[in-house]
Amino acid sequence: MAVAIRMPLLSDTMTEGKIIQWNKKVGDKVKSDDVLAEVETDKATMEVVGYEEGTLLYIGVEAGNSAKINDVIAVVGKEGEDYKPLLNGAAPKPAEEKQDQKPESIPPQVSFKSGDPIAAGIEVTGAAKVIRMPLLSDTMTEGKIIQWNKKVGDAVKADDTIAEVETDKATMEVVGYEEGTLLYIGVEAGKAAKVNDIIAIVGKPGTDVSSFLAAEATGAVTGNLAMDDHKSEKTESAEQELNTSKISPQPFATEGHVEDNNVNGRVKASPLAKRLAAEKGIDISKVNGTGDGGRIIKKDVDTYVPAAPPAAKEESKKEAAPPKVVQAFTQTGQEGYTDIPLTQMRKTIARRLSESNFTAPHFYLTMEINMDNALTSRVSINEVSPVKISFNDLVIKACATALRQHPAVNSSWMPAPARSGSGGRAGTDGGEFIRQNNHIHIGSAIALPEGLIVPVIRFADQKSLSQIASEAKELYDKARNKKIQPQDFTGNTFTVSNLGMMDIEEFTAIINPPDSAILAVGRIKEVVVKKGDGFTVSNFMKVTLSCDHRSVDGAVGAAFLQTVKKFLENPVTMLV
Repeated sequence: MAVAIRMPLLSDTMTEGKIIQWNKKVGDKVKSDDVLAEVETDKATMEVVGYEEGTLLYIGVEAGNSAKINDVIAVVGKEGEDYKPLLNGAAPKPAEEKQDQKPESIPPQVSFKSGDPIAAGIEVTGAAKVIRMPLLSDTMTEGKIIQWNKKVGDAVKADDTIAEVETDKATMEVVGYEEGTLLYIGVEAGKAAKVNDIIAIVGKPGTDVSSFLAAEATGAVTGNLAMDDHKSEKTESAEQELNTSKISPQPFATEGHVEDNNVNGRVKASPLAKRLAAEKGIDISKVNGTGDGGRIIKKDVDTYVPAAPPAAKEESKKEAAPPKVVQAFTQTGQEGYTDIPLTQMRKTIARRLSESNFTAPHFYLTMEINMDNALTSRVSINEVSPVKISFNDLVIKACATALRQHPAVNSSWMPAPARSGSGGRAGTDGGEFIRQNNHIHIGSAIALPEGLIVPVIRFADQKSLSQIASEAKELYDKARNKKIQPQDFTGNTFTVSNLGMMDIEEFTAIINPPDSAILAVGRIKEVVVKKGDGFTVSNFMKVTLSCDHRSVDGAVGAAFLQTVKKFLENPVTMLV
């Protein structure tokens, strides 16, 4: 059965998206994980995945044109299927349906928004809508429900944050963008669901949504719902699960009263309230929320009057902070272990770096750099800089400036694209190719308790040292506080990984996809060197460049390192 692919919400401020290019043309076969199109939002250019299998029957927005959120941009279904009723808001006619079939024998129709990363829904006669696990980052495969902000039976507004989800990068909010009553919760707090799995259903009070669960359980979501008199075991099981949830809903954490709208360092507020606060220059963390569970809503921002928080209250919060838990070891002579569940971030680190290490043929180039002038220059720069410049900022600036002279290092090895009418992104043979980026976005790896994340400093070659330092600090703070957004950690063209502050003298790093190279930076070490007839002490730093040999040759990587060395040994040369 044909399914409408709608313009997804790819950022919290997005109102429409511009189709940059289609990777499929009408008539092409489509797999569930195919990237159908590339869309430019107000934040970045991102990919749209349809999550449907079949044939691309219709493209509703040409490349270069824009569509509003939730507009139909394509239709996927069976070859030859009549999809036009779907464009008019009705369900499509199945290709195999006979013309003489009686109306009463036609199964109930299902249509839903597919691929929407915030609210992918299934709609039955307008009475209910399925909320699916959204795609909240380009590397996300599943999300863990940290907490539900609503329980079964609660009224839901279009801008309500219904749940908080931990992805591989950060903890983010899921907005249902539907109004009605929360009829069903499919994933308990603390458990994970794969992208596009049903996590909730919103609709009119009293709506029987067993057909949704039956369709999901039997794998018939993209087709017609079964109308047999004899239900399958999966259908009965799904209906039993729904009935159980209606009788005794799970006691999620948000059922209790929340005194503070700041939970684990994250402010609970509706997207509209956040946007209004930003427009008015209001620190939303200081606004008292009157919504469910202390959540900040539009009215709270409109009526906010600035007031200094009592010092005593802040002090009492500090005193009440729970002590750090120290892992208890077993007694002498006894064995023991602790199994630690994987976070979404740790799962993604394992998957992506394993793929990189075993797919990209790595080679390594190590160089020693005299940092005497860099130490002196940094002191002078910090006397006039509005923000403190770190050695890592100097390295980022040196790499960004060197990449302008060595564009081959600023590249990515690209796999063969799926056949499409998008205009030959690959070579004439249609196979693998190297993408040489004409912009320079430097990823700067940072270690968190949960794992590694790489905030991206965009157009680093065009920014001053103070701009790089300020932006890097802001991104690192966002990452530590779990407030970092997808646009903050995607799009890197080169990466720097620095362990010098941890006294690591030298190491090799695994390339961070889609980059072709990563620079591992060690500590600055004092070394006694012969100078003239005597001896002196100089400061040296070892760096190791990991390169993907498919796109970067040894001589190319070496020449790039020589330029980085020249800039760091005489920093004034990269400031002109």
